[in-house]
Amino acid sequence: MNFLYNEPMKLHTTFRTGGPAARFCSVASRQELEDVLAELKQAGEKPYIIGNGSNLLVSDRGVNGTVIEIGEHFRSITVEGDRLYAEAGAPLSVIAAAARDAGLGGLAFASGIPGTLGGAISMNAGAYDGEMKDVVESVDVIRNGKEERIPAEDMHFGYRHSICHEDSVIVLGATLKLVPADKDEITEKMKELNRRRREKQPLEYPSAGSTFKRPEGYFAGKLIQDAGLAGYQVGGAQVSEKHCGFVINRGDATSEDIYQLIQHIIRTVKEKFQVELVPEVRMLGEF
Repeated sequence: MNFLYNEPMKLHTTFRTGGPAARFCSVASRQELEDVLAELKQAGEKPYIIGNGSNLLVSDRGVNGTVIEIGEHFRSITVEGDRLYAEAGAPLSVIAAAARDAGLGGLAFASGIPGTLGGAISMNAGAYDGEMKDVVESVDVIRNGKEERIPAEDMHFGYRHSICHEDSVIVLGATLKLVPADKDEITEKMKELNRRRREKQPLEYPSAGSTFKRPEGYFAGKLIQDAGLAGYQVGGAQVSEKHCGFVINRGDATSEDIYQLIQHIIRTVKEKFQVELVPEVRMLGEF
């Protein structure tokens, strides 16, 4: 296994910001992952697990520890009947396309989510009235150093939540149960959802997608807009004028800019509407 030292995390996040990881390892197999985890456990170190960094804000100070990337070596996808198995590093867009090509529906909602399967399951990612919990049958994980298969009903799926947030559970892959459907209809639905994304979301800028969880009874973007924060900037970080639920990197933002803007949004919305916004973005390192 190869470790990179002082690896810039801006190369591994969709925000394109973040200081260096003391050690960085992109594992090449399940065995290699288990070996690294065993080594770190023996050293008393808890690793940071990432996919493609699409829901991640890493401190400018970096990460004083080991970051393990489950990425390009974990991307196999197989289809049998109405079930699709994908490894954790497979991008959702690729999985959705594979399902479509096999004439299987139920994943069109995920075709434009910029993440990998592992992260999507960990946070029960969703869009356009669909969530991962709607299609997951079982999840292969490493828990307490051992591989096991967890049925969907034991994953504790909730809004942007799963057992991965409660336990030291690392997603390796998952079986998705889908439904036979017409390829052309799936294609049209995917095109329509992606058209809506392009129209409504600031895809031309680095971001982590939706910055905040949806508060019960409200929409985060609407609250932020009504608070007068559309276009508000801290350094190179900005509240998108196209969709106020997105904090974007205008090109020269630091992680500190993004963090301070997130905190300003939280304070302002709380003062104006007595609603507590909770970041959906996962934060690593010291802020």
